[in-house]
Amino acid sequence: MFLAIKEMKYAKLRYALIIGIMFLISFVVFLLSGLANGLATEFSEVIDRWDAGRIVLSEESNGVLAASQLTIDDLSEVKTSEKAPLALYSGSVEIGGEKENLSFFGTQPEAFFLPELTEGKSFNEKNEVIISQALADAGLAIGDTITIGSQGVEVIVTGIFPKTSYVVTPVMYGSIKAVVETKFGSDFLAAQTNYPMNAILTEETDPIIENKAFQSLSTEEFIAQLPGYAEQNLTLNAMIYFLFVIAAAVIGIFMYVITLQKTALFGVMKVQGISTWFIAKSIIAQSFFVGIIGATLAGLVSYGLSFVLPSGMPFAVDLGLWTIYGAVLVLVAIIGGLFSTLTVTKVDPIQAIGG
Repeated sequence: MFLAIKEMKYAKLRYALIIGIMFLISFVVFLLSGLANGLATEFSEVIDRWDAGRIVLSEESNGVLAASQLTIDDLSEVKTSEKAPLALYSGSVEIGGEKENLSFFGTQPEAFFLPELTEGKSFNEKNEVIISQALADAGLAIGDTITIGSQGVEVIVTGIFPKTSYVVTPVMYGSIKAVVETKFGSDFLAAQTNYPMNAILTEETDPIIENKAFQSLSTEEFIAQLPGYAEQNLTLNAMIYFLFVIAAAVIGIFMYVITLQKTALFGVMKVQGISTWFIAKSIIAQSFFVGIIGATLAGLVSYGLSFVLPSGMPFAVDLGLWTIYGAVLVLVAIIGGLFSTLTVTKVDPIQAIGG
């Protein structure tokens, strides 16, 4: 350890360059991790907050909420103590002259999965809605009347709940009737009593489902079926794992070149009776310091950057995951340095000095 520190102090520029490269690789790893977490959160945040035991869809929907076709009468087919219907309309609303995408969920006013409000009151009438803080930040306020859908349905904002998203769009809750009218028009709504919807949420994890044309999914299973969710995570995670390989290769190459330059020095050290293991430990220690300093600096910079990134950029810090990634980066740096120790074992003192 002493030898490793002394050499790094002596060749400051050389090791600063290696640490800089390690910092850049680590920074990209943490940045991609934050983006992956942020995107995953914006895809599934509302589903996690439902805290539903099971999500019941039609069998032919293949686990996709928008493709599921149920009706209000289907509620009786699910036997459980606490359940609630769910209808979905995906569209946009004009706020301050600009279009904002949103996910409009319809349910019952007393549904168990509705969020706690930070302002106002919950919806009770057909034309009342509660909105995510993201829509409030875009310009909506309690008491505002907004028009949604091609049918021109007008609803009044009565409450605001914490920022929540579904498939990277802010969320709004209202009645089943409001969603049906938004999707199909007032004439269709007036002619119906068995309103169409998309899902049934249960608070318990073991509901009795009497209709075999239904499928029941856990929260994790339902999230995994979100369109693009698995592919997005797989792509970003694959990039992170590939960066681990790059880190090992880069540190290995740099340490190998530095080791080759010191072959004569190692020969002299061996003549003096210094063991190969002692020299190898110094190389491993240097790789450790390169990894720990580079990864730590990158983690601190990435964490600080999370406070200044634009609010529209999906970025979420997971300190537990970052700690694991930081440990892996240090480990791959050490692995990269291990290859250089093989050169030390092959150093012949006589040839090294003579060369």
